[in-house]
Amino acid sequence: MEKQVNRLNNLFNAVNSTKLVLLFLFLGAAVQVNAQDRLPFDQGKTYILKKVSVTGKITYNEQTIVTFAGLEKGQNITIPGEEISNSIKKLWKLGLYNDVNFYIDKIEGDSISLELNINELPKLKEVKFVGIKKGKLEGITKDTELTPEKIVNENLITTTKNYIENKYKKEGYYNTKVNIVTTQDTTTINHVNMVVNVDKGQKVKVSKITINGNNELKDSKIRTAMKNTKQQSVLHIFKSSKYIKEKYKEDLVSIVDKYKENGFRDARIVSDSVTFDEEKNKVAISLNIEEGEKYYFGDIKFLGNTVYNDQLLGSILGIKKGDVYNGVLLEKRIADKSSPDGEDLTNLYQNNGYLFSTINPVEVGTANNIIDMEIRVIEGPLAYFNKISVVGNDKTNDKVIYRELRTKPGDIYSKETLIRTIREIGQLGFFDAEAIKPDFENVDAAAGTVDIKYNLVEKGASQVELQGGYGGGGFIGTLGLSFNNFSIGNMFKKNAYKPLPMGDGQRVSLRLQASTNFQTYSVSFSEPWFGGKKPVSFSTSLSYTKQFGYNESYRTDKSKSMNIFSASVGIAKKLEVPDDYFVLSHAIGYQHYDLNDFNTQLFTFGNGASRNLSYTLGISRNSKGNNPIFPTYGSDFSLTGKFTLPYSSFSGLNYGNLENLEEYKLKNTANRSNELDGNGNIVQIGDYIDNNGNKVTDFNLAAADRAKVDQKKFNWLEYYKIKFKAEWFTTLYGKLVLRTLGEFGYLGAYNQGRGVVPFERFVVGGDGLGGNFMTSNENIQVRGYKNNGSLSVNGNNGDPIYNKFSLELRYPITLKQTASIYALTFVEGAGSYNNFQSYNPFILQRSAGVGLRVFMPAFGLLGIDFGHGFDAPQGSNIKNGWETHFIIGQQF
Repeated sequence: MEKQVNRLNNLFNAVNSTKLVLLFLFLGAAVQVNAQDRLPFDQGKTYILKKVSVTGKITYNEQTIVTFAGLEKGQNITIPGEEISNSIKKLWKLGLYNDVNFYIDKIEGDSISLELNINELPKLKEVKFVGIKKGKLEGITKDTELTPEKIVNENLITTTKNYIENKYKKEGYYNTKVNIVTTQDTTTINHVNMVVNVDKGQKVKVSKITINGNNELKDSKIRTAMKNTKQQSVLHIFKSSKYIKEKYKEDLVSIVDKYKENGFRDARIVSDSVTFDEEKNKVAISLNIEEGEKYYFGDIKFLGNTVYNDQLLGSILGIKKGDVYNGVLLEKRIADKSSPDGEDLTNLYQNNGYLFSTINPVEVGTANNIIDMEIRVIEGPLAYFNKISVVGNDKTNDKVIYRELRTKPGDIYSKETLIRTIREIGQLGFFDAEAIKPDFENVDAAAGTVDIKYNLVEKGASQVELQGGYGGGGFIGTLGLSFNNFSIGNMFKKNAYKPLPMGDGQRVSLRLQASTNFQTYSVSFSEPWFGGKKPVSFSTSLSYTKQFGYNESYRTDKSKSMNIFSASVGIAKKLEVPDDYFVLSHAIGYQHYDLNDFNTQLFTFGNGASRNLSYTLGISRNSKGNNPIFPTYGSDFSLTGKFTLPYSSFSGLNYGNLENLEEYKLKNTANRSNELDGNGNIVQIGDYIDNNGNKVTDFNLAAADRAKVDQKKFNWLEYYKIKFKAEWFTTLYGKLVLRTLGEFGYLGAYNQGRGVVPFERFVVGGDGLGGNFMTSNENIQVRGYKNNGSLSVNGNNGDPIYNKFSLELRYPITLKQTASIYALTFVEGAGSYNNFQSYNPFILQRSAGVGLRVFMPAFGLLGIDFGHGFDAPQGSNIKNGWETHFIIGQQF
């Protein structure tokens, strides 16, 4: 039988698939089998489906498409009927096709064969952007999801066009035009290439903002209230005058708020106009303001409060009768939406269990510009935490997170505790701090319970340090591995290696650094919850360094060396008083310096050993915000003291007269021309005679003998060391954060005759990376000056006293999980001193500059700073000028 088609085929082919479905359903179209056999228009006939063949533009195999359509060989099917209609609906919902048609192929008795003719929508092969900078291509491609094999339809094209136009309009390119062209790809089947042409045009600037109707507030004050929309002026350095419609609307609200802050409760913007000058590509804004009268607060009464008295609520509200009416301040004192832990009435109740409380300020009387207020409080029942759960921790074990939670089932609800929990989870460093989100579930006011679910996004916890460069006379290579969420307990479990046993919050670091003249190996381990029950951290580290000397030609001589072995063990405990941000720490450290024909400028002996056994006691308080990479609030204070034993008090040596003692011993062991008796006893003491028989009268110590003096002085190092550091983080406006820093260090001696040791000193100036492993000196960063102690009185040998002050403005570019990036600008100053007689904290070497920080989970913190030193370094009369600093693995 020749293929027969529906007598309405011509009509069906002229409409889309949705209309085809409707025709089947509502017209009951007759299917022409042959000239003699016609089905009534309102009645279908049932057949057994024998076969469905698929034709048209397709890339999927036929059986897959038939399965998508919900048809099976041997099923009963009515023509016309619901089966065909439902199949068309299913195929259409897939979003893969732009045309779907069913045809009768053959009828044999009660069996029927159908032809399914479909056209698949094309898929994307390649996309090319024209008119967009390379730096923005990746972000736009990701946001628009224009990836290979993406189905290309009108919706995708329209959505892409609108997204790009709106994106650039938000940046001030108000006339952005986007044209998208698709062309058939000749190398593949049913694929298209896309070209996205973007014409940003020029930024639309605000030429002028005209303000009418204002008598109480000056034009300048109103324009200042408009944070995002500025008229063109040479004074607007940090804020351009671009016009963005959404931001402009926000600024209109800000103007009204500014009036409310100054008592003008009824102020409003009667009308505004934005006139676009197409030729100049600028807009002129005109505002007509109705200020109204100035109001003052009258009587303020509290109603409904039983938990807290009027005096306490009034002190927190901070508004008194007679104050100028300030609607913005009133809203903040009721509930400060800009600060989740602000000191307001809502937080007072919610921090003490009253989750269901509501506080509403109501104006109850207005006479003679005096507004009487009632603060109506509905306290509601006490709320309790019920079920606490955590999701999103695929690698980190539950116990590591749950032990940090302050929200415990059965405890009284506290918003303050909830915020603190978010901070503690963020400070772990295992999760994206910006994505920590507590969801309130099953909030039951009748039962007074609430469930909290913390949604976490895990980030990489291991870091790789791989770098190389020239320094110290040769190539220096560094390989470091840090595993910040390690699990020693799972080391012997084979299935825990993915690729390493992780999840218990422990930290293991391995580091190797080597060059032609030194090698350093180190390993460290820390456990934040030693024993697993209390917040007591344990840490330990080992390191070994082999430093080689130089021969007469200043080449490395491996026969001359100094071996340094270091070990430390520490323990720290979180305190509960004065508050639970405090930590008390203890540590014992030991260094052993073994010299083999190794002479330096630090001390005179080249053979021998020096030992450093110390105890460090520290107390710190860290309340920085939940993001350890970019904290926006809080502070960090630390005070540490490092002490050795006072060996001079029980050694029996007078270190102040040690050199004289050596001279005395030298005199009594020198050759003398003594007259002896027959038994070898001295009859008469003669003169001192050297090896050449000459008389000796000068007994000052030779270099070798002075080395003996230093060997005794530094056999066991004796000192005490005090350090203090304080930093604050303050959000100034929006995302702009100010970091304020001050620090001080002092190295002292128990015995002034013995003096301050040439170890453990402060080397000031430069990027501050690392320290001097030979003497345990600390490098103190001061950007804008060279490294190696350019600001120290004793150069690279370091000084016993320093202080430093710094201000740094930070602004985040992105705080995404893959990379956190922020820009900064800074001013700082530091001073380095030999003793307290010369100490003056106000005489500083100053600098200023800009920088960039990039934190990637796999590599840690990277950055670059450009600093300008305004003062002369030590030993110079010329200011230092510009310096470039590369930052690796630390923050300023």
